[in-house]
Amino acid sequence: MNKFAMNRSNIPGVVLAGGRSSRMGRDKASVALGDRTLLDRVIEQLAPQVSTVAVNADVTPKNCSRLFVPDIVPGKAGPMAGIHAAMVHGASLPAVTHVVTVSVDSPFFPGDLVDWLAAAIDAPEKIAIATSESRSHPVFGLWPVSLANDLESWIATDEKRRVRDFLLRHDVTEVSFPLRPTRASLLDPFFNVNTPDDLAEAERWLKVLA
Repeated sequence: MNKFAMNRSNIPGVVLAGGRSSRMGRDKASVALGDRTLLDRVIEQLAPQVSTVAVNADVTPKNCSRLFVPDIVPGKAGPMAGIHAAMVHGASLPAVTHVVTVSVDSPFFPGDLVDWLAAAIDAPEKIAIATSESRSHPVFGLWPVSLANDLESWIATDEKRRVRDFLLRHDVTEVSFPLRPTRASLLDPFFNVNTPDDLAEAERWLKVLA
């Protein structure tokens, strides 16, 4: 049996920016970190790693020139609805087998994220998700576009819609990423900005990384 080999030069990326942002109190995509928005920073980090970049959100983000990919499943069904939209988007592109998703509120994610996730894919329907310090970060994942219909059905029938429950249905590999050494201390590359306090901490990390 031939081992599956995915085309790493043809992996589209989608930034998940459709969360409620209830703890932040405003749309996280437009929140400024330093001199740029979180969305701009995440796109800048993702773009060199993928073939194309699109943004999943409720409405087209202001001043965003990237392709807008809204949820297809109605009713703000959570992050899996954004991942479903990403899968459908990926399936619409020529010869794409997998699509990568990242979260708009994690501006420090690894610059080699996609390479590491892609290296873990050895089957056409395998999912690869990121972990750090034994914690999974499934919104940072590489998803087979062929699972779009199954995911849509699962969202419609699973009341809890927990990401881990969907993952249990499929072939998943976890890819562990190390903490990032800095001149201050170790930074979890998947540090996410959920609250104003988190934003203040992100500003401190930005200065450390400068």
